[in-house]
Amino acid sequence: MRAQFVLSEIGVGLRRNLTMTFAVIVSVALSLGLFGASLLMRDQVSTMKGYWYDKVNVSIFFCNKNDADTGANCAKGAATGQQKDDILAELHRLPIVQNVHHETSGQAYKHYKEQFGDTPVAGLVTPDQLPESFRVKLKDPTKYDVIKSAFSERPGVQEVQDQRDTVEPLFNLLNGMNIAALCVMGLMLIVALMLIVNTVRVSAFSRRRETGIMRLVGASSFYIQMPFILEAAIAGLLGAGFACVLIVAGKGILINNWLAKKIQVINFIGWDSVAQVLPLVLLIGLLMPALAAFFALRKYLKV
Repeated sequence: MRAQFVLSEIGVGLRRNLTMTFAVIVSVALSLGLFGASLLMRDQVSTMKGYWYDKVNVSIFFCNKNDADTGANCAKGAATGQQKDDILAELHRLPIVQNVHHETSGQAYKHYKEQFGDTPVAGLVTPDQLPESFRVKLKDPTKYDVIKSAFSERPGVQEVQDQRDTVEPLFNLLNGMNIAALCVMGLMLIVALMLIVNTVRVSAFSRRRETGIMRLVGASSFYIQMPFILEAAIAGLLGAGFACVLIVAGKGILINNWLAKKIQVINFIGWDSVAQVLPLVLLIGLLMPALAAFFALRKYLKV
């Protein structure tokens, strides 16, 4: 009997405040959709960092005969064979070095032609203008400074370059977008909480006679509050459900059917990451409105 009464009160409350309930559902859906998207974007950035950092190298470029005026290290002309051998021997002794690949000027020119193809830029460079280099693969890419400090000032070394600098701006952009999404999510969450509190208060005010009678006949505070809390929880759960639909649709349509086909060099997150986020979104969608309604009712009803 009590359960039937609580359910009937929930139905009455939802019908009386249909517009505000709809607004709560939309706000919760958007805020939790952004929350889930932020978590997935964070996983995507981590996945991309692991993928690209595992492929980038530290490049030690040697002076050639055209570099005599480019710096003190190249003042004596092209790097000698002995200088290259000494650097190679030192690299192999370093525990952070995984392997070293020697790229000749001819190989560098071949890669340059493959990159620029038949564009006008391709004809501006000749093989002798591209320096030889050691492509150093590190066990830990973050230890780049060890290589730079050890070899950047060595005679015959034109430059020590970390290829992470090429991809770092992309990661910074993605991290910035993630922070922006979290800020918008926080704003939407505040709006959703305000709507939940106002909806609960309006619902309580419209049923003040019923709650007064229940108080007179000895109903407990929890029993009086239960219909209002469940109304908020149901609205939040519906919003979380729509947020899950948005997240799944974004993964299936935006990532799998569009981005993955357009940008094949990126290893995108899989459905396992989505499956980890969805239960958290549903849990927050259920608990957040219920707790907001509980604290709002304690102050408003004073039962």
